[in-house]
Amino acid sequence: MQKAEVYRIATASPDDVSGLAALIANGTIDPSQIVAILGKTEGNGCVNDFTRGFATQSLSMFLAEKLGVSRKEVVKKIAFVMSGGTEGVMTPHLTVFVRKEVDGGAKPGKRLAVGVAFTRDFLPEELGRMQQVREVARATKEAMADAAITNPQDVHFVQIKCPLLTAERIADANKRGQDVAVNDTYKSMGYSRGASALGVAIALGEIEEAQVTDDVICHDWSLYSKVASTSAGVELLKDEIILVGNSAATASDLVIGHAVMKDAIDADAVREALRGAGLVFDCCPPDDQLAKIVNVLAKAEADTRGTVRGRRNAMVDDSDINHTRSARAVVNAVIAAVVKDPMVYVSGGAEHQGPNGGGPIAVIAKV
Repeated sequence: MQKAEVYRIATASPDDVSGLAALIANGTIDPSQIVAILGKTEGNGCVNDFTRGFATQSLSMFLAEKLGVSRKEVVKKIAFVMSGGTEGVMTPHLTVFVRKEVDGGAKPGKRLAVGVAFTRDFLPEELGRMQQVREVARATKEAMADAAITNPQDVHFVQIKCPLLTAERIADANKRGQDVAVNDTYKSMGYSRGASALGVAIALGEIEEAQVTDDVICHDWSLYSKVASTSAGVELLKDEIILVGNSAATASDLVIGHAVMKDAIDADAVREALRGAGLVFDCCPPDDQLAKIVNVLAKAEADTRGTVRGRRNAMVDDSDINHTRSARAVVNAVIAAVVKDPMVYVSGGAEHQGPNGGGPIAVIAKV
């Protein structure tokens, strides 16, 4: 019987593996059972954020040594999803997903299950287009099967790391007579995130594939997934997928629930997600209930209309600080105020991930 476990570990820097090393040393984590690591690193979260690659390199090299294999073998087996940007009070940290085989049957009800999948490498001209959408849809179904989840309704969060365009990658496409979805390297992050999210939506039956064309990606905000969370980075060429949900075929002591934030200050959705993960409270969750939380995972973005609940803000017009950075800080603060802890995962840029200005939020908690 499969059992999923999740560990949240604070980090002092992108290359800090000491917390993970300590859990391995004391026998809490068997490195051979790690299937995915989701991290928040303190870079700018933009095209030139190399803290993501630095963290992935540091973790994969450490695990390669522990497992006695090459780093290349480690990155084939484990999904490393590093999201840059810990603006405001957000604490840099890792969320480590472990999957092990245990004796005995499944626990009552549906419990936490995790699945991992990888797409093929993408050509620059495929990013932000239907080739990426379809390939992510295929891989999402593969991750769902890997998690032993049969009902799409039991999928509560699909975290993806996807590629972006650089000047060099654009030049490569042009040299071969190909054009790209967008020539702005920063905007390419949004196109890749958006195409990946739409792939999840198709795989889970949230929208029909016939609704999606190259022209609607990052244009038609009525099309979105309620559970996709996608993050773009320069450090990879394929999409890496961590799918988390609940399954009857697991012996986990954890459960996951989710909700959708309608905007950046939607604290009601935070509380809805907490209740979805089994926390019991009226107005505000008491400390004994908050102690059950393993981590909160959320998406953040600035509304493209430049407003929140009818009030104007300057996030999308600020040329000094990119809007994704401001949005991460705001959403982290809202979640932290409810759960009394700033060490939660918030990723910026929610194209086709929840409604315009909002985004999915999930809570993993102890049963």
